[in-house]
Amino acid sequence: MRARGIFLEIRARLPAQLRKLLHIESRVLTLRLPEGVDADVQAAAAIVSKAMRDIEDLPVIPREVEDILTISSGERHRWLKDGRLQSSGTRTVKLRGRARKITFHVFDPRHIEDVLDCDLVTVWREEDAATAAENRRRAAARAALKRAQKKSGGAASHTHDEAGLRGWEDFDLDGLLR
Repeated sequence: MRARGIFLEIRARLPAQLRKLLHIESRVLTLRLPEGVDADVQAAAAIVSKAMRDIEDLPVIPREVEDILTISSGERHRWLKDGRLQSSGTRTVKLRGRARKITFHVFDPRHIEDVLDCDLVTVWREEDAATAAENRRRAAARAALKRAQKKSGGAASHTHDEAGLRGWEDFDLDGLLR
């Protein structure tokens, strides 16, 4: 699952002249050096092997999180915003050919593993569905109230308890609403 992210991370650590020589095919990283290249093979191999030793601690990028947890980017953004999906920091990169840098959240692999093991994605989706249903119910009630007010000639309903407007008559009698 993490092959693409690992490939991108190792490629970023390589010197510029060696980056195009690193390839990934069916989850296997290959450093192909043609004969006669004056690149330091030992240095490149050392960089790749050092990166592979620290592979367990390598942060998970957003694309990998979506693939691992089988979630959409909208779900990832929503869950990150409300704190269910915890970021371990941010990373800023400058993409080739672009003037601006982009910043994105990266995630701790152990947290992603816990989310996957506990099947929290299913729980979070059920919570989101219940919240959406409740929001739709409230919106329908507000629309029905608005239609009822419109039919009755625009007079405000004085018995609207849902929004906590008890005692509204006393407030209106004081003349504060004009």
